[in-house]
Amino acid sequence: MPKFSVQGRFIFLLSVIMVTTVVACVALALYWKSWPLVLPVVVLLALMATIGAVRAYFRPIEEILQAINNGMARFKDNDYSVTIARRRDDELGELIAAYNDLAATLREERFGLFQRELLLDTVIQSSAVAVTIVNHQGAIIFSNREACELLGDGKAIEGATLVDLCRERSDQLADSVEKENEGLFTLTEEGENEVYHLTSRRFKINGQNHGLFLFKRLTREIARKEVETWKKAIRLITHELNNSLAPITSLTSSAMKITASGSGSEKLKDIYESIGNRATHLQSFIEQYARFARLPTPRIQSVSWPGFIEQLRRLVDFNLAEALPSDPATFDPVQMEQVLINLLKNAAESGSAPEDIQLRILQNQHEVLIAVEDRGSGMESEQLQLALLPFFSTKPRGSGLGLPLCREIVEAHGGKFQMFNREQGGMTAICKLPNSTV
Repeated sequence: MPKFSVQGRFIFLLSVIMVTTVVACVALALYWKSWPLVLPVVVLLALMATIGAVRAYFRPIEEILQAINNGMARFKDNDYSVTIARRRDDELGELIAAYNDLAATLREERFGLFQRELLLDTVIQSSAVAVTIVNHQGAIIFSNREACELLGDGKAIEGATLVDLCRERSDQLADSVEKENEGLFTLTEEGENEVYHLTSRRFKINGQNHGLFLFKRLTREIARKEVETWKKAIRLITHELNNSLAPITSLTSSAMKITASGSGSEKLKDIYESIGNRATHLQSFIEQYARFARLPTPRIQSVSWPGFIEQLRRLVDFNLAEALPSDPATFDPVQMEQVLINLLKNAAESGSAPEDIQLRILQNQHEVLIAVEDRGSGMESEQLQLALLPFFSTKPRGSGLGLPLCREIVEAHGGKFQMFNREQGGMTAICKLPNSTV
């Protein structure tokens, strides 16, 4: 079947009307033998026929356009079920086909989106993590079952202010949510303490700020980790005590035999020296654990970088990656000196060349970034995950307290401590400290 355009159909219609009008005019003129009488009649009849034909021609076009307009209006209401029958093979037919294809595509995408939303909602509602989303005014616009149990005793909490609900449970929790401070907090539930971890994120929907708050119950995990940590600590302490006490016992027995026999007294000096060395090692081991357990509150003060770096150079070797900041920073110089000594010694023991061990310091009005970089052997991913846990060490004689102590000191300053492998080998340890006016 040949394909005609809308314009071609219309021209063909007008041509037929014109030809018919001319034929009618000639026929009437021959019949009546009077052109002045025939011409007005023929023109009037041609005009009426043209108007009727044009209206009849454009009526289906108007119906098609109206159907497409109604269908597009339904699209705004997320209704993609309307389709239009195609009875033409011109541009309007192509327009109908394009509309139907668009509707089918939107239906499929809507169905897929619905399935994904259903899956996501099922996952979120089944999660053991309490999930809440608040608008720019702090009102809750979404919450899962766990959040309703935690903050609303099982009742719906949409529309309520998150900070007010948290205030009913704990002032500490409310302050953390209000300030968006991530970390651990404790709630008393049925006479027992439950430990939670708060995570918060900010994002925008339709140009307005919204907040995502996650509350994860960690009581069982922390208890399990505590038991594992204590077991590891007990094994480590027992190992160190045995390594020192067993030789001391053996050497003491030898010294007693020599003293009783009265011969071989020249060996007593070496025996006593060995006993002293083992006792000194044991004392040093105990002092390290005591220092970790009794970390004092940081004494924040203004610190001049040149003096601080000069003092640090007297204790360890390193290279400055770039010029020091001109403005002083605020932190506890004694504690941060201990952190950098530990990190720089670890870098030196990593197998890195001395010239590749660098200290980088960046600073602005709000934050101080101190990075220790090396080109040593780095760490395996599993080691990197455990490196900041107390008592874990990759060194044969390591206490496993150096890096946890660094993190403890940095976090006591209100900062963050991070470690990661470098792309071309080696490690980077970063201390991010707040920089405030003393």
